[in-house]
Amino acid sequence: MNNPLLQKKKLPPFEKIQVKHIEPALDFILQKNRTELKKLLQQKIFTWKNLILPLENIEDRLQQMWSPVGHLNSTMNSPSLRKTYNKCLPKLAEYHTEISHNKKLYEAILSIKNSSAYKKLNAIQKRIIENNLRDFKLAGVTLSAQKKKRFAKLQKQYSKLSAKFNENLLDATHAWFCRVTNKKQLSGLPEHVVTSAKQDAKKRKLSGWVLTLDFPIYYAVMTYADNRELRKKMYRAYVTKASDEKPSKKKYDNTKIMAELLSTRHELASLIEFKNFAEYSLATKMAKNPQEVITFLNDLAKRAKPFAKKEFRELTIFVKQNFKIKNLQAWDIAYYSEKLKKEKHSITEEELRPYLPENKVLVGMFKLAEKLFSIKIKERKTKHVWHRDVKYFELLGRGNKILGGFYVDLFARAHKRGGAWMDECRIRRKLTNNKIQIPVAYLNCNFSKPTRNKLSLLTHEEVCTLFHEFGHCLQHLLTKINYLEVSGINGVEWDAVELPSQFMENFCWQKEIIDLISEHYQTRKKLPGSLLKKLIASKNFQAGMQMMRQLELALFDFKLHKEFNPKQGAQIQKTLDAIRKKISVTPTVKFNRFQHGFSHIFGGGYAAGYYSYKWAEVLSSDAFAKFEKYGVLNKKVGKQFLQCILEQGGSQDAMVLFKKFRGRKPKINALLKHCGLKN
Repeated sequence: MNNPLLQKKKLPPFEKIQVKHIEPALDFILQKNRTELKKLLQQKIFTWKNLILPLENIEDRLQQMWSPVGHLNSTMNSPSLRKTYNKCLPKLAEYHTEISHNKKLYEAILSIKNSSAYKKLNAIQKRIIENNLRDFKLAGVTLSAQKKKRFAKLQKQYSKLSAKFNENLLDATHAWFCRVTNKKQLSGLPEHVVTSAKQDAKKRKLSGWVLTLDFPIYYAVMTYADNRELRKKMYRAYVTKASDEKPSKKKYDNTKIMAELLSTRHELASLIEFKNFAEYSLATKMAKNPQEVITFLNDLAKRAKPFAKKEFRELTIFVKQNFKIKNLQAWDIAYYSEKLKKEKHSITEEELRPYLPENKVLVGMFKLAEKLFSIKIKERKTKHVWHRDVKYFELLGRGNKILGGFYVDLFARAHKRGGAWMDECRIRRKLTNNKIQIPVAYLNCNFSKPTRNKLSLLTHEEVCTLFHEFGHCLQHLLTKINYLEVSGINGVEWDAVELPSQFMENFCWQKEIIDLISEHYQTRKKLPGSLLKKLIASKNFQAGMQMMRQLELALFDFKLHKEFNPKQGAQIQKTLDAIRKKISVTPTVKFNRFQHGFSHIFGGGYAAGYYSYKWAEVLSSDAFAKFEKYGVLNKKVGKQFLQCILEQGGSQDAMVLFKKFRGRKPKINALLKHCGLKN
């Protein structure tokens, strides 16, 4: 079949993939997989070799076909692609439900566990079988025929609702813009933002400047725009995206979708006899029960809130004394916080930006990984990309052996989903010919695009974001596990999957690493020692307020799913208001509809799992403390982290692997110390 999505290539042929290829390729793969599975189940005796390995081939075939499609939908969205993508989602949901409800398949895998041959399998193989049996039960394989039918319907519904949530958010983001005709209104904004706004206006064939809700632009306005009314206007548009509040267009309103998602999740969990979706979610995580999560979050809040209140009090006094503003509003906080940061530490993000050109940061980040993990990273030219901004790199081991590859797509553009993320393109595994399938990853960000006269210059916060996503890539690419289900990030408990990513962020504050990633885009000089001292001194600026914001989101997510009552329906705003009353130390406004754009939990995989960021931060801070003790570029400790964490994938419990690296269970002290929240 002459379809690029069905061709066996090391990299997806993105330059050839067209919308018309997607549905036929999916139909072909699903039919082929069904036929092969039926044949497999006709065997009388089941073994690892005649069932589990062929199942891995079946799973990988679908993953390799669908991965580029899902990625294109996130990075190069279009009406025709969206239409086809949405048409395919129910087919995928039906197929996955069909597999997970196949009792004969479940019993075949169970028979392997109950056989004498099971004892001869290695620990990783046993873990895969245990995970499979667990996941079958979580997917409802033991349900009655009637309940299975209902479960399948709910799974389809879930898939459609999540996709629609993301579509509404993307459309709402790009539907709104603010045209400015008087340059004085842009006072305070960095030059690159003004230039970008001018270029955007020209593209729309408008005079003046156009400000959009793309995060780099929004962030710059909220942080630097002197015009308070402009900040308010942008703030209102941003926090009401895809909601029932103006100025968002009501056709993109996510209100009903969020309610339906919560109801669908609750019913799915109830069918498997869990009390709520929070319990269901924890079945595959490190945390043992909902109360453990609530206690963890509340304990952190108790420790952080006094610091947050002190920080906000300091900000209000500063603003009152210096700017004669008595009542700080939500759209004032970032702007005046930046002024206070400048006052206290004589530093702003914009002062750092010239020293952090994207290309230098990327090269420096790669050098860090090379030093720590004894690898090399080389750019490779390839025509197999979806956009001209995309670059491809190979990760090399001893003797220049290719360990993996990754795409880098760093800049914001129309029809690309917001935020930053890493995703899998190819997963490492051993093939039937005993060759190793090389893992490939996608690394995506939304930084400001280079202008005609200037490189893309990053804020230090954006540098941390880049290091974060690269940490995910490293775990995916450096794995030595040869089985699909526990290779790289697969099979890792969700509340531990952020460990390598948050671990990498810590390096962004170290002198040795700043020297690697900094170089003034004009003078080629490193970040001066005076600025470096100020940067490090500012590390924990408003750390308490930032911590409380993350805890607010984590508690909102978890309680929303833990306390859902089908008789009452979704209590989304009520739940958020109650948590804000208890947690928040900064002002909020009634029209704020942040939740309508909370894609992590409504359009992504973090439902009843957003707490994972803080949970994993305890692990990452404690892990990094070992580097602080022995040297942040210590190769011996780097090798230990590589061997105990990055190479192991999901082959063992995350706690077991952490204890191998650290020699003990994780402690919260390092996190509090790193955040400056320890008395």
